[in-house]
Amino acid sequence: MIYAMTNRLRLFFLLLLYCIGTVFPAHAAVFRTGIDVLDADRCGVMRGKKVAFITNAAALTFKGEPGYAVLLRNGVDLRFLMAPEHGFSVSVEAGKSVPGTVIGDALRVYSLYGASKIPDESLLKSVDVVAFDLQDVGARCYTYISTMMLAMEACEKAGRTFMVLDRPNPVSPLAPSGFMLEKGYESFVSAVDVPFLHGMTIGEIALFLQKSRFRTLRLQVIPMEGYDRRLFGDELPGFTFRSPSPNIRNVETAIVYPATVMLEATAVSEGRGTDLPFLQFGAPFIRTGELVRQLALYELPGVVFRPADFTPVSGKFKGERCGGVRISVTDRKRFHPFATSAAIMLSLHRNYPEMLGLDKGTDFFDKLAGTSRFRRMIAADEPLSRIVDAANSNVEAFILNNRDVRLYP
Repeated sequence: MIYAMTNRLRLFFLLLLYCIGTVFPAHAAVFRTGIDVLDADRCGVMRGKKVAFITNAAALTFKGEPGYAVLLRNGVDLRFLMAPEHGFSVSVEAGKSVPGTVIGDALRVYSLYGASKIPDESLLKSVDVVAFDLQDVGARCYTYISTMMLAMEACEKAGRTFMVLDRPNPVSPLAPSGFMLEKGYESFVSAVDVPFLHGMTIGEIALFLQKSRFRTLRLQVIPMEGYDRRLFGDELPGFTFRSPSPNIRNVETAIVYPATVMLEATAVSEGRGTDLPFLQFGAPFIRTGELVRQLALYELPGVVFRPADFTPVSGKFKGERCGGVRISVTDRKRFHPFATSAAIMLSLHRNYPEMLGLDKGTDFFDKLAGTSRFRRMIAADEPLSRIVDAANSNVEAFILNNRDVRLYP
């Protein structure tokens, strides 16, 4: 079964549509993230304001300085910090509750991934501005944009200003793709109604949320300077992609992550507890050679599949030897994570329908996908081209209807 040429052309033209009018972008002399732009202005927009800051240890400046330290150095009245999933230290494993902490002697860090994921109303009443600076990875199920959405909602209700310090989408050259979020499938891993692979920066998502949900919110976005969305995060001059969570350690992993993250809702290991999380997958019951051969038949662009053998030290199959597959991206700009995800799921379900556990983890799988259609099409062994077409059927309309929130060429 070959990945149909029509789908290659469809996705090519989708990417062309997404990038229309951006062939010759205007380049600023220096690339700066939002926090660096804010620092260059000595945090002027925060002067005289009481500020709270949603951030973590991965949100550093060009020189590697913590964002909260930038605010303090510039005399900002920083009252407290709030941290999302993985904690301020970015060391807590996915899904595990995060406690609050204290930085230095007095700077309190409140958890937004503990007893509640919503900023406390009494805390918001003690500040004028809630700033947000987190490194996203470009996939809807990554929970930092869910944290941002809940914080925006809380700020609107409390009458507080919400300020986003924008950062690059490290996989922005990849065309938006995957199923849109359907009503009834909203969750913390699918909270924002954008494509599964959305191609937007957090600042652009904030503008989209203001337009679609929070129209009375006082929103300020501090845009980046010199940003070119045609470049991956490790291609931007002077920018260092720092791991925003324990298992997304580099841009290569962020590129493959949308192709393998759905395995979290199955009985197959997504590579957690190994040196290559999300870049390999497997299970004790997988016949490696046969699975690699079947995946190769799809002739997916920009990727090759190789045999893998690993023993996780944590997570699924801890201490057990697993046969599996290593995913190697050979051409980033031709690689299609969603088509790859669908091919992996189809092959696994065809070979191991009972052991895969797709019929047991349906709720989580559907929440990750934002719909039940993906799971049902896999279970019915639909052709890959039909699944890709179904997933992307509403993506083009989303792009056309939301060009007004684009901040960058």
